[in-house]
Amino acid sequence: MATVRDVLENVREDDFVEYFLFSLDPAVDFGNLLTRVTELADQQSQGYIWQKDDFKLIHRNPSDFPPINDNQEHLPSHLYGVTHYGENIEDEWFIVHLLLHLTKNVPGLIARVVDSDGEFLLIEAADHLPSWADPDVCEQRVYLFRNEVHVIPPTKPDETITVAEALGKIRTSSQTTKAPDLIQKAIETRVNGYPDKIQDLLHQTHAFVPAGVAALLRAKPSLIAPAVVAFCHRDPIDIRACRAMRYFPPETRVMSQVKMTRCLYAMLLHHKYQPDRRTGWHLPPQNSSNYMAHLIGVKLACGFEILVSQCKGKDTPDDLENDKGWHRYRQSLMDKGYFKDLLEGCKEHQRLESEAKEYYRNHTMYSQPTTGQAILDLLNSLEIDVEGMRREAESLPPPDDDSWMEISADDLDKILAERYGSKPKPNSSVSDISSHLNTFLNHVSGLEGVEHPKLSKDGVPLRPKRTNKKTKNTESSTSNCDDDNNRISMDQEAFSCAVNNILDFSVPEDSWDLESEESGMSSYEDEVEMDLSRKKLGRNNDGRKKSQSELKQYMDQMDRELSTTTLGQSFIKKQPKAMEDSFSDIENFEPVDIDMNALKNILASYQSQMGGAGPASNLLGPMGVRLDETD
Repeated sequence: MATVRDVLENVREDDFVEYFLFSLDPAVDFGNLLTRVTELADQQSQGYIWQKDDFKLIHRNPSDFPPINDNQEHLPSHLYGVTHYGENIEDEWFIVHLLLHLTKNVPGLIARVVDSDGEFLLIEAADHLPSWADPDVCEQRVYLFRNEVHVIPPTKPDETITVAEALGKIRTSSQTTKAPDLIQKAIETRVNGYPDKIQDLLHQTHAFVPAGVAALLRAKPSLIAPAVVAFCHRDPIDIRACRAMRYFPPETRVMSQVKMTRCLYAMLLHHKYQPDRRTGWHLPPQNSSNYMAHLIGVKLACGFEILVSQCKGKDTPDDLENDKGWHRYRQSLMDKGYFKDLLEGCKEHQRLESEAKEYYRNHTMYSQPTTGQAILDLLNSLEIDVEGMRREAESLPPPDDDSWMEISADDLDKILAERYGSKPKPNSSVSDISSHLNTFLNHVSGLEGVEHPKLSKDGVPLRPKRTNKKTKNTESSTSNCDDDNNRISMDQEAFSCAVNNILDFSVPEDSWDLESEESGMSSYEDEVEMDLSRKKLGRNNDGRKKSQSELKQYMDQMDRELSTTTLGQSFIKKQPKAMEDSFSDIENFEPVDIDMNALKNILASYQSQMGGAGPASNLLGPMGVRLDETD
């Protein structure tokens, strides 16, 4: 059963990015390295507003963090950090930029970064990965070194690698481990623009907030993030705190300019909230020019009030009842089976919970930071000039345009084209779909499933190149001539015969009902006696009993049931050729047009998708067939 540390190492929210910094210098002083790296990171992230956690590193000695189990590697000494990015995925990629910058400016520094999906750098470059790359093989093979991505290829299939082995390969042969240019370009494009891009991700707006909130944001602008997150993730207990507004009363409100990320601004606007009038929060009419500033102000004030209220009762170290981070962590422990389904309140359950609380308190990187107490301490140290703030409000610059929150269909297509490439023009007509479908069905399937045929420059599926079977067999026989035990021989005729005997499948002869003109289905009233007589047949020449094929029985039964319906008339028919030998002796015979019926059903399915994803587009896409509304 997992111990407290086992669970702690594996239990965290899914919105995390984890990073490791190693040094190729065995004699490096990690204390000085930590100071140097922290200074560089702070310079690059100046003015950046983190969604939940900022970029923070600690030094990990191997003795302090031994392997959890026998299968885990004993990592060398390194710098370690973990950041929860919440709803803003941009934090994760800004950390990638920081790591690239650090490896560029600190000699011998190698970084590894992963998230809940694993090696997410390769996910970003998925279109350019080598053929051997899959999640299991790629684990612990992706690193950042000298501002470049390094991917260590395996020397044999399904080979695993340790971090120490990977660091050794980068140390000795960094040119061979350097990722191809297309992978480098994909990662570079994703983090391009930093640190100048920081200002582009910010949004400034007006907010009618209590003077205490305005003073806090002026002294420490990064407090906007926890306030917005606290408001958007509020619960009934938090709402009770918003009714009192003990620390941020509405009577002191002033118009102020606040700065936040676009992600925080969108979150704040899209969370509906109607304040209780009894608390003194009065909003102007919705058609008022100041309505949005008042609404943003009350939401921010509630967010700060929630944060401060959560730090109440934390003067005693044993009280975690108001700590939401602890409650989320405790629920994660329960989901992982840490409490062993013990009855809550029993002695063993209390012991396990006490150990979990102790570990939670001692590992602040995993716990919820005490932002509320920091806000309260800062608020008590500030001198708030309400009248001066009101005078300044008369000359505030206009707020930023928030039209970026609305996007048209053309803008969306442009963004997708920049992100994933331009949309390919339809290169298939209706007449081409049948041939594409036949090519796809005739393509080779691998052991793991269907192998989609590769497309040519024109979007046409290509058949895989095959070597001459005789030549291949000859080479194989020659290479294995010294090892008879590795030879595999198979009698193809015997194998085919054995399969046929197992299936006992025999295709019945074609028999057409000359009296039928539409359905092509025969009457089966007289065939019942024929089937019974067939079942009474004796043994064949070898003395083996001749049994009726189950598949044949199903086919006969299905034909008997369909013979009384008009299903046969629903298929599209094609006229036979003038002198076609196959049907020259049959009058009024109209064979089913298989290709046209398949095409009809595929187009009907595509139309029902209404432009979205569905079975038709998923089937036609890998075959190189792309349709639009005009097809």
